Amino acid sequence: MKHLLLVIALLTAVPVFAVQPDEVLPDPVMEARARDISQGLRCLVCRNENIDESNAELARDLRLLVRERLVAGDSDDEVVDYVVDRYGEYVLLKPTLTGANKLLWIAGPAMLILALGIGIGFIRRRGKEPEVAELTDEEKRRLESLLQDNSVEKLFLD
Repeated sequence: MKHLLLVIALLTAVPVFAVQPDEVLPDPVMEARARDISQGLRCLVCRNENIDESNAELARDLRLLVRERLVAGDSDDEVVDYVVDRYGEYVLLKPTLTGANKLLWIAGPAMLILALGIGIGFIRRRGKEPEVAELTDEEKRRLESLLQDNSVEKLFLD
């Protein structure tokens, strides 16, 4: 029975956000915009957690900064640009496809295609029968004499 209650509790649990009550904007539309922007910004302390879910002090500062910029009248893009200018593109959970990031975005699929090409080439080459050189006349005579003598010592002495 305890296990069943634990499973039910885990399945019905809702995610708890780290946003403190004193951070919430009075305007629900602006608060929704702030939450939406916060979902796309990385906590620089927690790394792969957005600032909306992080309890780190820096994440709180970033949440407050986002809300300040929105209250100042910035658009969503202007707020994100402001944060990126201040903290670098690393703060974005979904990096843009510009500049040096193009190389990173292209490198993965390019390496996969290259590896597939090498693998297919290897398999094709391996499937072919190796070319066998014909014996010269002298090699044929020597082989015949060894087979006729049936002598193992002669094989190792020559």
